[in-house]
Amino acid sequence: MSDAKNNSDTGGEDELVLVALGGLGEIGMNVYLYGIGPPEDRRWLMVDLGLTFPGDNEPGVDVILPELKFIAEQNKQLDGIVITHAHEDHLGALIESWPQLKCPVYATPFTVGMLKAKLAEFGGDLKPDIREIPIDSKFKAGSFDLEFVSMSHSIPETSAVVLRTPHGTVFHTADWKLDENPLVGRPTNVERIKQIGEEGVMTLVCDSTNAFRDGTSPSEAEVAKSLTDIIAEQTGQVAMTTFASNLARVYAASEAAKATGRRLLVAGRSLHRVIQVGIDTGYLPEDFTYLDQEHFRHMERGEALVIATGSQGESRAAMARISEGSHRDVKLVRGDTVIYSSRTIPGNEKSVMAVQNLLAERGYKVITDADGLVHVTGHPRREELAQMFAWLKPKALVPMHGEVRHLQENIRQGAEAGITNSQMITNGQMLRLAPGKLKQIDEVPVGRRFRDGRLVISEGENAVRDRRRLAIVGLVAVAMAVDQRGNVIGDLDVAIDGVPSHNARGDLMEDLILDAVEGTVDSIPPKRRKDLEVLREAVRRSVRSVVDNAWGKRPIVKVLMTELRTKG
Repeated sequence: MSDAKNNSDTGGEDELVLVALGGLGEIGMNVYLYGIGPPEDRRWLMVDLGLTFPGDNEPGVDVILPELKFIAEQNKQLDGIVITHAHEDHLGALIESWPQLKCPVYATPFTVGMLKAKLAEFGGDLKPDIREIPIDSKFKAGSFDLEFVSMSHSIPETSAVVLRTPHGTVFHTADWKLDENPLVGRPTNVERIKQIGEEGVMTLVCDSTNAFRDGTSPSEAEVAKSLTDIIAEQTGQVAMTTFASNLARVYAASEAAKATGRRLLVAGRSLHRVIQVGIDTGYLPEDFTYLDQEHFRHMERGEALVIATGSQGESRAAMARISEGSHRDVKLVRGDTVIYSSRTIPGNEKSVMAVQNLLAERGYKVITDADGLVHVTGHPRREELAQMFAWLKPKALVPMHGEVRHLQENIRQGAEAGITNSQMITNGQMLRLAPGKLKQIDEVPVGRRFRDGRLVISEGENAVRDRRRLAIVGLVAVAMAVDQRGNVIGDLDVAIDGVPSHNARGDLMEDLILDAVEGTVDSIPPKRRKDLEVLREAVRRSVRSVVDNAWGKRPIVKVLMTELRTKG
């Protein structure tokens, strides 16, 4: 654990601090820690515990989890985990991480429903201490006096968190926008926000995702109408993909299906889960009607509206399999339509474009937000940020939820609104919120863990690093048997993966490798050859060198050496 008092100028007195283990300087994997007390005896509150998704640099990884070593080592000081909403980048790491933390989890009913559904599916025997908190209510979590305030977002029951401390009030916005008609769930509780602003806000910790975008975000109701109009113009089957958690968009698809005389079909397990939680919590009517994907084959042309998972190009999701023609039930034909009712999360551009290109190659019409109003953001644009600054009138501003340029732009806009005490921090940097002006006082360890199949491995392990190298330079394996004197017995065996089979002159790469191995063995004096590790390393280096000379890249080289001992 880092010792903040070494760098603090408060003489060890009570402080209020903020540090992120994820979510600052990136979009996704939100994990925020508020600490109160003297540096040597702080109580902590965690706000959100999310994951992010791998890119090209993490081959084979399923999801990326935050490294929680800093807080796990002092989990007895952790009073609770508050979940602001049920998006994966705010909730998705909780199941695998809770055994490290073992503290109460606080969330509103819909978020609790989503968490319990995930636990039933993936949690095994895990039984976290989940405490359901009413919407727009005050509650305590250990040493912390808290309040949930409803915020519009792309999932029901997104809540800002208000922390009331002896130093002052912190307003942590979570993800938000201003939408008077979000279709599903409550609009942003503007009146309560104004009241809190009148009571006095010391620090605003604010979403920065759309800080560069002018104006205000369109409403979900506008998207619903636009989707209905677009679907009404299509003659063939229509498939639509969106974020599985966007219950308002699911409801909009249902209403569009009714309005255009189509039947709604659902393809993807996560969509079934969110629909069921939506019905259980009253956000969808009890008679909400849809069919499973297996009914698609029985539909007349122009009768189906399929809502499918895979808006981010996930290789195993329904939309990717539809694009490949490999989906078990949903088989589109030339002239059918696919609507991307989503935005592409930064880092997913290649995978999304690959799926869209496959769809286009098959003759399907692909509609994105570049073609019409089929998606709206769940985050505030410039005018909405300005409105929030005016309502809360904070004395200080800390931007969150964004890459560095988003955080910087949020600060710039705050300065235009007269907020001069502001500070940008990124993951691991500890910021003192009070007493005094905002100041970075320490750093704590941060990092990533990878869910890799059935295992969770640390970022520092070699498995993912080696896969990354394999993808670039390939592998050469040399198998050889030697006697006790280091002489080669029998034939050498070479296996090549991901390496060209010939050099520029047409010589077999395998022959070049065999010649290099034989020449290396012969060049080592007999006395030194008896040291098998010396022999192994010499062979490895010579193989790398000969392939590098032929190809211009150095592969991973493995030398498998078996020593055959004679009797006597």
